[in-house]
Amino acid sequence: MSYNKRIAANPYIVGTFACIGGGLFGLDISSMSGVLSNPAYLNTFHSPGSNAQGAIVAAMPAGSLLGALLVTKIGDTLGRKKTIIAASIIWIIGAALQSASVDRGMLVVGRIIAGISVGISSAIVPVYQSEITPPSIRGRLVSFQQWSITWGIMLQYFVQFGCSYINGTASFRIPWGLQMIPAIILGIGMLWFPESPRWLIDHGREQEALQILADLHGGGNKKDELVVLEYEEIKQQVDFERNEGAKSYADLFKPGVLRRVILGCSLQMWSQLSGMNVMMYYIIYVFQGAGLTGRRGNLIADSVQYVLNVLFTVPAIWYIDKWGRRWMMILGSFFMGVFLSLVGGLQGGFGEWGSVDDSPVWVIVNKPAVTRAIIVCSYLFVCSFAITMGPVSWTYPAEIFPMRVRSKAVSFSTATNWLFNFALAWAVPPALSSIAWKTYFVFAAFNFAACIHFIFCFPETAQRTLEEIEEVFAQNHVFSAWKIKRDVGKKNLHEVLAERGDKHSLEVKESV
Repeated sequence: MSYNKRIAANPYIVGTFACIGGGLFGLDISSMSGVLSNPAYLNTFHSPGSNAQGAIVAAMPAGSLLGALLVTKIGDTLGRKKTIIAASIIWIIGAALQSASVDRGMLVVGRIIAGISVGISSAIVPVYQSEITPPSIRGRLVSFQQWSITWGIMLQYFVQFGCSYINGTASFRIPWGLQMIPAIILGIGMLWFPESPRWLIDHGREQEALQILADLHGGGNKKDELVVLEYEEIKQQVDFERNEGAKSYADLFKPGVLRRVILGCSLQMWSQLSGMNVMMYYIIYVFQGAGLTGRRGNLIADSVQYVLNVLFTVPAIWYIDKWGRRWMMILGSFFMGVFLSLVGGLQGGFGEWGSVDDSPVWVIVNKPAVTRAIIVCSYLFVCSFAITMGPVSWTYPAEIFPMRVRSKAVSFSTATNWLFNFALAWAVPPALSSIAWKTYFVFAAFNFAACIHFIFCFPETAQRTLEEIEEVFAQNHVFSAWKIKRDVGKKNLHEVLAERGDKHSLEVKESV
């Protein structure tokens, strides 16, 4: 299998390039949020109401749900690398259809196809990253998936903002068409990247896997202790899992795995129920309700939020392996609940029913201080998500599952993300036009519930290899996760070889 060894030797390049797949999701989010008040878009698609607009937005996560389920088979059959390339091709097709859309039906089909690509890449990219990166920086590199999403959101939004000065349909067709460029770069660029060594060992291609591990972590030296240690751990785990039985969906419900499936799916569910993507998709509606008037002013205020989203993801990427996953989830969900409660309280206490573009809206009228306070609380909410839950929601599910079910289990948890994304994308516009400010209290309650769940049930996984994480879950502590210490599961090469009962394994590897 061909790849560039110089690329493989750089953990940051090999561990982050595939994150362009995450950026595609970000592009899609702001490709819609940036046109909700665009006259050309409204004229072309006949001013969709709250339910129709919700359906158009929800078409993408509907496709993503399908893509996340399809990747269970594709990822195990084609391998991680080829699956990412396939996702980029599908995205190009979907983006082309959206750019050429002449009615709602064509737009929805294009968004569904693009969504399939996002569903595939969002499930397979974290798996690929977690399987090729060293454990000391795995969390940091997998977190780049979230950072790429934030960059996609921000860049597409500024393209939308610039094109908003163009008259006619080019104001939204150009940004939608430009979405093809990152997918082209991803599809071509992946040709120079290695396949996952864990996938290769699982498919009997052990010598290829050993060479890739040497290029990834040993400077090409197959005798490097870290390389031999990781090779032996992977091989031991794969051998064990082969003896456990065939890979199937039934494995997801076996003792020891079901708990992790619930954790992975729950985390992705809470990530959506936090309300973050609502803020991303419908921030224009949120700020309209806050009393921010004027299309240009709204666009500028929105752009500040997207910039903050990018900036506050950086500390999380850098320190996620030092801070650990647990406290980031606990603190993030708590503060998001607080800030959403403040937004809801300000809206409920000072707002009234009004009309914006002939649609009923709960709005703040002539209270600039309250308007500014709501905008600030919205910004603080986004910052709380970006520095905590955003990166962890992709990192944690990618590292907690056994090899035999990893691809299926990650795609299953990612499908949960898209299921709730789909439901919320469709439901929130009608909710804002009916229960108005109470919507924010609903999401605040979800965040506080998530905080409690994280405290009791989510063990720490930072600074461990994927194989050592097995020991973490072997400790049980299903409802007392805080009792699992940070050193549980740590092993050296001789301990791994001793467990295999293979005293000569190291010498054998040195002769390869």
